[in-house]
Amino acid sequence: MQRSLPRWERGLPGRGCDESRATCSGQGLAELQTLGGRASWWAHVEMGPPDPILGVTEAFKRDSNSKKMNLGVGAYRDDNGKPYVLNCVRKAEAQLAAKKLDKEYLPIAGLAEFNKASAELALGETNEVIQSGRQRFFKYSRDVYLPKPSWGNHTPIFRDAGMQLQSYRYYDPKTCGFDFTGALEDISKIPEQSVVLFHACAHNPTGVDPRQEQWKELAAVVKKRNLFAFFDMAYQGFASGDINRDSWAVRHFIEQGINVVLSQSFAKNMGLYGERVGAFTVICKDAEEAKRVESQLKILIRPMYSNPPLNGARIASTILNSPDLRKEWLAEVKGMADRIIGMRTQLVGNLKKEGSSHNWQHITDQIGMFCFTGLKPEQVERLTKEFSIYMTKDGRISVAGVTSSNVAYLAHAIHQVSK
Repeated sequence: MQRSLPRWERGLPGRGCDESRATCSGQGLAELQTLGGRASWWAHVEMGPPDPILGVTEAFKRDSNSKKMNLGVGAYRDDNGKPYVLNCVRKAEAQLAAKKLDKEYLPIAGLAEFNKASAELALGETNEVIQSGRQRFFKYSRDVYLPKPSWGNHTPIFRDAGMQLQSYRYYDPKTCGFDFTGALEDISKIPEQSVVLFHACAHNPTGVDPRQEQWKELAAVVKKRNLFAFFDMAYQGFASGDINRDSWAVRHFIEQGINVVLSQSFAKNMGLYGERVGAFTVICKDAEEAKRVESQLKILIRPMYSNPPLNGARIASTILNSPDLRKEWLAEVKGMADRIIGMRTQLVGNLKKEGSSHNWQHITDQIGMFCFTGLKPEQVERLTKEFSIYMTKDGRISVAGVTSSNVAYLAHAIHQVSK
């Protein structure tokens, strides 16, 4: 089922909104003001805290240093530090434009050919789940266990859906790696029928993934404890450059008889950031159960966003269902992954050239767009003040912001604040 990204927002009618509805498209927000001395309806509303990542970007924009680096944004950049639109995306757009398609609403469940192609990409075209068409309305525990840490938006998404937030150990700051023992111990104690969330690959924000042998043990515990596995997969192909390797954990869980739910995004691996395109797959017992679950999902979707965006789904579907474009996409996404892997290697190499005595192996052990450097908040502050290098206070960097022309400068700066 195609999903709308990000989560829906409910607002008052205003510019960009349908006056006949209580929902707003997000293109405009109601203008609020005080008239004739009357108090505003919104006088009691407090100023919300700034987004930590967007705050980094704003500070970066104000900096006049020619060597400044923005390592906070989670979007791919080429080796010139520029946004990159994939060639296969341009070609798909040209094909769609030539067809002169209409702009009618999609069905509630989204673009059928996109949904099918997304499930096949994630699960494998020959997966029994695909063949049988069994791709629960959850009435069990309201506890959801997130890895610690997890993507920042996971917390408000589940919290605002009425779930009770819990956590399990995941990242080990001592090794800058996976706390396998802690994760296994915590998950083995989670009450049965609870929801446990996993990042399928390229864990955000740490870049730390379990090995396949560790995934096998995690799957065994999840099955034994009768836990409900929720996979978030935003980086298939973009992590290792191999779509099958990056989806291995999801497929293994299903092979073990664990009926997972899966969220996919095509923002990163197709560079379709502003198109807001993704898919939601629920693995059910059989086709009949799948139809019942889909009927309930449609009831949930209708008052939220009614139907998902059209353009991004068409682009992704065109690429996935065209042999030539799919082949080109696989090569391009591997190229993006390889560039990031290469930047990790160059960063470690340059740190060694600087004479750093620290062990930076975790930078190359981690995978995907993000890297937990292990830098402390005070070191991050020095990087910003002394070298105009911007990142979040936890030391997370977007490796996509590192290029062959600035990697030596970054290594020098890191060495200066960590020696």
